Amino acid sequence: MEKFFKTLEDIFTMKVFGGFELYQLLSTIFKYIFVFIIFYFIYNIIKLMYLDISFNEIKQVESDTYLKLINRKEQLPFKVKENYYLSKSVRIGRDDSNDIVLKDRFISKTHAQIIKDEGIFFLEDLQSANGTFLNGKEIFDAIELKDKDIINIGQVEFLFVDGGNNEK
Repeated sequence: MEKFFKTLEDIFTMKVFGGFELYQLLSTIFKYIFVFIIFYFIYNIIKLMYLDISFNEIKQVESDTYLKLINRKEQLPFKVKENYYLSKSVRIGRDDSNDIVLKDRFISKTHAQIIKDEGIFFLEDLQSANGTFLNGKEIFDAIELKDKDIINIGQVEFLFVDGGNNEK
């Protein structure tokens, strides 16, 4: 065993490249590789944070028109966002395939949809079991949404906020 360690010592103390010993050369190389890996890791973290922030900004800038939750989030027995931005037509319902998913037992799998046609938003009930209400009245056909309209779907109440993109 002592012979083995003596051989290792001879190898690592061997002079290479202008009088440097092999262990000095290897330790310097590994030191720089380690620093490079750390910087690469930090670069990837910063890149991911930047992409996440820029994606969120793009999503919110797409449209100033959105649905604002009127209910208190804490009072609802399911997850719901404070705001849902509307830049295109969206489906609302309990099923995961919808654009706005509300896991309320009083909401149908595909309950309603908001359609954007020539810059104007319309609310349409999709033959839901419990109906869709606009300003307290049940709707049966597609009806134009106006700023500050109140939409009731199941236990959820939304305020339609028109950010000025849909003016005639």
